[in-house]
Amino acid sequence: MTATASTHPSAPPQPPGKRPDTGRLIGLLAWAHFLNDGAANYLPGVLPAVLAALGLPIAYAGAILATLIVGQALQPLSGAWSDRWGGRAMPVLGLAGTALGAAWVGWAQSLGSLLAALVLIGVANSLFHPPALASVRRFSSGSGERAISAFLVGGEIGRGLWPLLAGLVVTTWGLHALWVLPLAAIPTLGWMWARLPPQPRRSHTHSALGGLRAAGRPLVWLLAYSGLRNMLLLGVTAFVPLLWAERGGSLVGGAGLITAMLVVGIAGNLAAAFLAERWGRRRVVFTATAAACALLPAFLAARGAGMWLALSGFGIAMFATFPLTLLMGQDLLPRHHSLGSGLALGLGNAIGAVGVAALGLLAARWHATGVLWAAEACGLLALAAVAKLPSAARAQAAA
Repeated sequence: MTATASTHPSAPPQPPGKRPDTGRLIGLLAWAHFLNDGAANYLPGVLPAVLAALGLPIAYAGAILATLIVGQALQPLSGAWSDRWGGRAMPVLGLAGTALGAAWVGWAQSLGSLLAALVLIGVANSLFHPPALASVRRFSSGSGERAISAFLVGGEIGRGLWPLLAGLVVTTWGLHALWVLPLAAIPTLGWMWARLPPQPRRSHTHSALGGLRAAGRPLVWLLAYSGLRNMLLLGVTAFVPLLWAERGGSLVGGAGLITAMLVVGIAGNLAAAFLAERWGRRRVVFTATAAACALLPAFLAARGAGMWLALSGFGIAMFATFPLTLLMGQDLLPRHHSLGSGLALGLGNAIGAVGVAALGLLAARWHATGVLWAAEACGLLALAAVAKLPSAARAQAAA
């Protein structure tokens, strides 16, 4: 099998005149990603209200956010299953579970009930992402940067808008009204089942374990970078609204900061594809990570409009790295794209979530500002790890 064939597996043969419209399929998956990631990531925008409703101190913020995300550690397992057996049920079930968990959060009357809803969201996320990402890569042409970027844009818009929408809903109608946000997932589930072609099964002769052995140390460094980067990003996402509240800001204002960071960060997703084609993936990841590490201190030192500008720039820099590290993971496991996606995205997120939970324990003594400085240290460690990330040549050799 050639490198090209293994890296870009083709879809099952289609009858003449009935080949799928890949552009529309990628658009459908991007819309599903908008709904899935919005439902899975609105919590920081209403976290101050959730803590107040349950009578919990700020020190619980990191652990709550970690519970939401740590379930994504299952993504490598769901990715391996998807690579082996194919099918389209996993992304459909994933979106359904995420929407149900998002509605449940508003009705949680205790910490245990809240954590159960967050665990459901995390597990459902693990079902959705690896097969969806593998499908996008399968439908794409070329090296995949533009298709992956388009898919990620859908998720980033969801991650950006939903915290603000959730803040507005809670401010207007209360926490119980959060169930209205995931309603759009209901028709989308039917569209996904009807329109997505089945994912082809992989040959049993190419084991996932063999692929992991072949990937070697570059994969370990990719996971280290992803975990440290996500500690930085998740730390900012969790503790910026709490910092805003400590400074006397409103719930909607704190959620708005996160929305600005995530929505404006879409520019980073889009730019990454074009910059990587010219400069190479690793150079873009290094430059973007360095910019993020410079902009977080600028945010902490700023007041007024400067805070919004610095955090927006931080979002652009952070999200420029995501499509490129995802593609690195897929290229290191060219016969197991779902597994590669699950490791680069899901396991990296889970590592970051555990780190943020540990940082949250510092909040009672250091307050939100101190935790954000600790997240900055994680970003600097991630920057140091970039030199060990796989180059394009190494990724091609793995194929």
